Amino acid sequence: MYFGKIDDGTVSVGSGLILAVLAFLEEQRLEPTPRNYAFAYDVMHDPAGPLAREVARRTDGGIRLTSSEVATLGAMIEAALPATPSPIVPRRLESVPPAVAAPVDPATAAAEALAVETRRQVAGFETMVSAMRNETRDFGRDLAASEDALRRSSPDGGAGLSIPELARITAAMRARVEVAEARLEQATREASDLRQQLAAAHDDARRDPLTTLPNRRAFEEALEARDGGPCHVAMCDVDHFKAVNDQHGHPVGDRVLKAIAGTLARECAGHLVARYGGEEFALLLGGIDADEAWMLLENARRAVGERRYRLRESDTLVHGITLSAGLVSILPGETPRDAIERADALLYAAKRQGRDRIVGEIS
Repeated sequence: MYFGKIDDGTVSVGSGLILAVLAFLEEQRLEPTPRNYAFAYDVMHDPAGPLAREVARRTDGGIRLTSSEVATLGAMIEAALPATPSPIVPRRLESVPPAVAAPVDPATAAAEALAVETRRQVAGFETMVSAMRNETRDFGRDLAASEDALRRSSPDGGAGLSIPELARITAAMRARVEVAEARLEQATREASDLRQQLAAAHDDARRDPLTTLPNRRAFEEALEARDGGPCHVAMCDVDHFKAVNDQHGHPVGDRVLKAIAGTLARECAGHLVARYGGEEFALLLGGIDADEAWMLLENARRAVGERRYRLRESDTLVHGITLSAGLVSILPGETPRDAIERADALLYAAKRQGRDRIVGEIS
């Protein structure tokens, strides 16, 4: 979690401040607005400061900040701003070194490279089509000349065009067709490669790189596109996951998340299982009634708790890996956001009731 390094004061520009800011926004379910970015930056930039300490106090136990709390705490930042900020460079960018203010994100760089290649491909098509248009116009002129020549070479049309001249025109036309076909074939191959790259980029943008599950974006898109049948949303969270990271390190925490992801995907085969963020997973259960959804989720929860998690290095068991969940049935006319928020509220009710359980509308 984002507060994993606050207490020891190790969050810094060099150790991943931007990643910590993004993790904070994700964990707190804050929209990526400039104001929220600024708030998260001020929290993570000074982890030993009063603002970060207050946020840590309010979020202790996995509780998220409310929008009113963010506004109230944000007012503390605004009150501390200089009376005459720079009219050219925003204050928050002034305090960030250039390498942090404009980080090089590999995913962004890959997307930009793909966009450049797409523009090049489109420009190449335009050039090829223009050339083919010109050649077609030339074909038309040659055909008209050939038609006129044939007419004039007929018994009643005059001397006309010689056979060698007709052969020359025909050969030239054939050569142009062959060149155009070769260009079109090359462009078709390039377009096919580009389509594959775009499809891969589309999939990458909707897949969590750690667990290979669909990510939050893919989950919310699927929720928007669901059909009219019965549908249920479950929000799940790994209990005491921060303790796993603190005790065993983040690499072990990552392996635990991958194992849980595999268990959920196996137990809920045929339904959408996504990593929603951090140690939280989201499930979209369709085509079954509420009782069946409850039993499916309960079996998945038990499977996670019964699985044996071992340290690769020492074969030592990692104890206490359990899952809490909130489950709702989507109501007629309900927005995806409302359904997620209802499930999330029930998830935190499960946390308050002792964890390692499901709280839902059907029990």
